[in-house]
Amino acid sequence: MSYVLQTSNLTKKYTKQLALNKVNINIKKGDIYGLIGKNGAGKTTLMKIICGLIHSSEGEVKLFESMNLNKGRKRIGCMIEQPAIYPAMTARENLIYYSKLLGLLQDNDVDELLDLVGLQNTDNKKTKKFSLGMKQRLSIAISLIGNPDFLILDEPINGLDPSGIIEIRELLLKLNYERDITVLISSHILGELTKITTKYGIIKEGNLIDEFSAKDLETRCKRYIALEVNDTDKASYIIRHTIKSEDYKVLSEGRIHIYDYLDQPAEINKVLVENGVLVSHIGLEGDDIEAYFIKQMGGNE
Repeated sequence: MSYVLQTSNLTKKYTKQLALNKVNINIKKGDIYGLIGKNGAGKTTLMKIICGLIHSSEGEVKLFESMNLNKGRKRIGCMIEQPAIYPAMTARENLIYYSKLLGLLQDNDVDELLDLVGLQNTDNKKTKKFSLGMKQRLSIAISLIGNPDFLILDEPINGLDPSGIIEIRELLLKLNYERDITVLISSHILGELTKITTKYGIIKEGNLIDEFSAKDLETRCKRYIALEVNDTDKASYIIRHTIKSEDYKVLSEGRIHIYDYLDQPAEINKVLVENGVLVSHIGLEGDDIEAYFIKQMGGNE
């Protein structure tokens, strides 16, 4: 599968600050890539460099497996620190203005974009009367001018109410599935990201500390019943033949993890004890997804 974005040792230095430190990020065609990190971690700086809004200090960027960034950036749509929406204009007028400014769109294509983002019935309503969710959808429509293959969105669901978040989520899934648009998105709403993201990158103090797939995350955050027993072999036999669990793992020093029957730790304890196994510890363990991300980003320090 081809890559939409690859960076090599991408670095951004300011006078007294290292905003990005040798970042190597890889985004494949078709990904919805969630970029996660605290405020000031370097997310927006990375996005700005990719879009050509600021220059890197060191390192390389490849777009669509090419070093020709001018050509590659013509295939990018971005929403970083939200474009200016003219409040006295309608959604249609805003799109016509930006399309003429960029020279990328015909007037009759505007209606298709309005329909795509769910603003086709706004008619003569001025954008100053739009809800925040409507403004975010219009901003995304602006970023879609020119039919980009790669969409870069910085906090597109920040500040939205639950219904607005759902609207943006469904829109992004639609763009990814129906138009085959690759998406790079940052957000503080971690639980929402997990509903759409196929791959994650965690950035901390300018360093990309980890990249992993949605499947990897599911494995890392898998909940389990943790057991400590005096006889691992006997406990394993009982777990397999009496409790009927096939999803368990035997670790060292009498420790066992059971990944099913999570709502029955008391019953599991009872069966083991009745069959002569001494249980010194039993409990439900493992991170939920948000706790995992927070831990990776450095907790609440």
